Amino acid sequence: MAMAVANNKTHCFTCNKEKITYPCRGCSKEFCLIHLTEHQQMLNEELNHIINDYDQFKQRINEKKKNPQSLQNLSLIKEINQWETNSIEIIQKKAQNCRETIITSSEIFINEIEKKFDDLSEQIKQIHKENEFNEINLNYLKNQLIEITEELNNSSNISIQQNSQSFINEISIISSKRSKFNKWKQNAITVAGGNGQGQDLNQLKISVGIFIDKNKNIFIADCDNHRIIEWKHNAKKGQIIAGGNGNGNRMDQLNHPQDVIVDQQNHSIIITDSLNRRVIRWMNQNQQTLIDNIDCWGLAMDKHGFIYVLDWKTNEVKRWKMGECNNEGIVVAGANGKGNQLNQLNSPSFIFVDEDQSVYVSDEYNNRVMKWKKGAKEGIVVAGGNGEGENLNQLFKPQGVIVDDLGQIYVADCVNDRVMRWCEGKEEGEIVVGGNGEGNRSNQLNGPRGLSFDDEENLYVADSGNDRIQKFEIISE
Repeated sequence: MAMAVANNKTHCFTCNKEKITYPCRGCSKEFCLIHLTEHQQMLNEELNHIINDYDQFKQRINEKKKNPQSLQNLSLIKEINQWETNSIEIIQKKAQNCRETIITSSEIFINEIEKKFDDLSEQIKQIHKENEFNEINLNYLKNQLIEITEELNNSSNISIQQNSQSFINEISIISSKRSKFNKWKQNAITVAGGNGQGQDLNQLKISVGIFIDKNKNIFIADCDNHRIIEWKHNAKKGQIIAGGNGNGNRMDQLNHPQDVIVDQQNHSIIITDSLNRRVIRWMNQNQQTLIDNIDCWGLAMDKHGFIYVLDWKTNEVKRWKMGECNNEGIVVAGANGKGNQLNQLNSPSFIFVDEDQSVYVSDEYNNRVMKWKKGAKEGIVVAGGNGEGENLNQLFKPQGVIVDDLGQIYVADCVNDRVMRWCEGKEEGEIVVGGNGEGNRSNQLNGPRGLSFDDEENLYVADSGNDRIQKFEIISE
């Protein structure tokens, strides 16, 4: 609440007397000094009430945490138990009916065989009694015995058939917080490049990492043009915001930049200047080396201001606090040599860091995506890991990786020219865009690399082989 002395006397809202008054910014009313104090006290009491309400709500949360088996949950669990009991009864009844059918059928079958045998025995007795028989009669009797012996050995002509359609009522849990699986239009819009390979401002040359800011401006690591180019929302061409002065190691030059992120708080961009083996920051045309002597590739920043850099040569990801990048950094993934064990990586490419500071790594030559939880000594496979290939449980040289708010993992499956979505713990993923063969049509990709979402969850893909950035619009429900 801000106060300012009024120049002229006005009426106090409480006592309605003409006095020197003070405005309350919250309610826009004027109070004399005495009643302003009263008004503040009332506000304090109201704040105390609110604090008390919050404390009571916190107590309710604690009670629910201590006792997750609330009355509602117990009622639902009781319903599940009843379903289980009913289903077991149905299964047991069905099984008993099948057992009885088998026993009855077996008895009928044996009786039929016995009747055939008795008929043949009677014929033998008759022949023996009349003493009139020849080779034809004997062969007939032999063959008949062989037939009923085979019939008996085959046991019966009944078997079990299992129907895939359930005869038990299906049960599932329905929650209002249901996960949503977004879908995107399969024909993309080209939002940057797409004018052939080149170095003009409307062209790209092997685009790798991309970053979309809150205004839908696209920042592109235009690798073979040795520059970072910003493509304003709906612009026909981009503008160079870093590099673009030829291939070199001067501070105003880049050498095959691979990834770029925008620190929107500081209005600066951070770049992995790959072949110069340095991570640099450009801010207002001023350049600063943050980290050097690093074979850098993928780059990420978390909400706490830590930056994460992937070193493809040492097969590790390290973390630095912004402003403290002159030290060695902390290893958060890999650093156990090149390999395919759970604590190893093999020429990784891109990284993503989630809200919990878990690090997702596109482990390119192992054809998998690994997740390293904060402080973990080894990762878990969350996508691929079944050799290179195009099956739904495989990846082929994965590149860009991003994770949505539901923890679903999206990966640029580079050689398969598609973007896949994987849910952690699932055996296979699904194709969300691309997968229609290598090509430059609007529903095709050619060696996709960087991935990004904008704030509306439209999906952007650095379609590297086609030197363009594709925007796949989300389909609204």
